Amino acid sequence: MTKVFIDGSAGTTGLRINERLAERKDIELIKLTEENRKDTKARKEAIAAADVAFLCLPDAAAVEAVALAEGTDTVIIDTSTAHRVNPGWVYGFPELTGQREKIASTKRIANPGCHASGFISLVAPLNEKGIIPKDLSLTCYSLTGYSGGGKKMIAEYEGDERDILLEAPRMYGLSQQHKHLPEMSAVCNLENSPVFCPVVAPYYSGMEVTVPLFAKDINGTAEEIKAVYKEYYNSELVRYGDENENGFLSAGSMSGRDDMIIGVFGNDERILLVSRFDNLGKGASGAAIQNMNIVLGVDETTGLNV
Repeated sequence: MTKVFIDGSAGTTGLRINERLAERKDIELIKLTEENRKDTKARKEAIAAADVAFLCLPDAAAVEAVALAEGTDTVIIDTSTAHRVNPGWVYGFPELTGQREKIASTKRIANPGCHASGFISLVAPLNEKGIIPKDLSLTCYSLTGYSGGGKKMIAEYEGDERDILLEAPRMYGLSQQHKHLPEMSAVCNLENSPVFCPVVAPYYSGMEVTVPLFAKDINGTAEEIKAVYKEYYNSELVRYGDENENGFLSAGSMSGRDDMIIGVFGNDERILLVSRFDNLGKGASGAAIQNMNIVLGVDETTGLNV
């Protein structure tokens, strides 16, 4: 029986991981009482007793939790931004070349950001194959449901007297300093950070990440990109698919699921790369559980909805 501790189980991601793991027969959850869930000594003891610990905490608290784990054999899966570009940590997107093997053999896994997962799923394979030059300046648009903003944003959107401005999509990250940008550039081996336009819309969950390309700027065609994706992604959790809803692509089409669909649209001159998934699934808790499954050597889809 694998012992698991969720540090930060009261947050959105922590709650989702807790709900999923509570149903598994191969997992024993280590739980702290409400009174001691923030107590340093209790947290340290729980981390030490666990085989796997999920950190669902703000960055500073995650760094503190990692310090509490020093000297233990506990596998740490950090869902915060704190360690995603740290060279001592393995980035938890198993579908990248060689990444699954690294995840299986490490004690420190940085779970990807939700927006970043979509961007990386589209760009990393094309950079690896030489289709997208490392010095190309890219643009990324990302639609997300409001659950990605955590408990406070969920309460704002679901409140009885919510602001009328919440009825329409809202762009954010206006300063181009979004916290996912460092991992988006680093993991994709890009020399320039993309212009990133995240948008939160009035629906609960689901994500649609788009990277537009001019064919003249890349070393390949739309058909060649499709071929790369179809060969690169051949698992149950990430696959190629260009199905649509009569010319529309809903950002909520993957809500409630833990897998991801990659598609290529557009024409010979202007190409749209699109990644669709659930910001709470493959973009957060689903990805974290997939990483844990790899560490444990069980089927990656165990406990996931695909």
